[in-house]
Amino acid sequence: MEYRERLSAPGWYWLVGVAFGTSGVLALGLWFGPWVGFGAALASVALIGLAVAWMGRTEISVDAAGVRVGPNLLEWPWAGEVTELDAEQTQALLGAASDPSAFVVQRPWLSRAVRVQVADAADPHPYWLLGTRHPRKLAQAIERARTGTPA
Repeated sequence: MEYRERLSAPGWYWLVGVAFGTSGVLALGLWFGPWVGFGAALASVALIGLAVAWMGRTEISVDAAGVRVGPNLLEWPWAGEVTELDAEQTQALLGAASDPSAFVVQRPWLSRAVRVQVADAADPHPYWLLGTRHPRKLAQAIERARTGTPA
């Protein structure tokens, strides 16, 4: 395995979730009574926890077969040019400069990305745009594995 990264949510996402949950619980508890408030607290903690965990479950990995994102695989014969993108370039490719048929894996807490051109004319995706915390490491791992260069 050349590279592995889980796109998990940062701690402040959990804190914001707790703050929203707490405000709702306080409103329900004050209006309907403490037992309803307690039940709402348990339900909101569970739902918010599941939502934040679900958003951060995606994993990007680079291995002998290719680039994997969750269950998707871009095999090495079809992986083209790799480009490390800064925050501004990433925003452009997520906005006006985007291709609607691109394969995009991005999370709101990730500002940078890596673009991998797809060299398969039969593939409907011209490139993969992968949000990452470590664009340089990911781009280097893909390039090393794609060209067969040892680490």
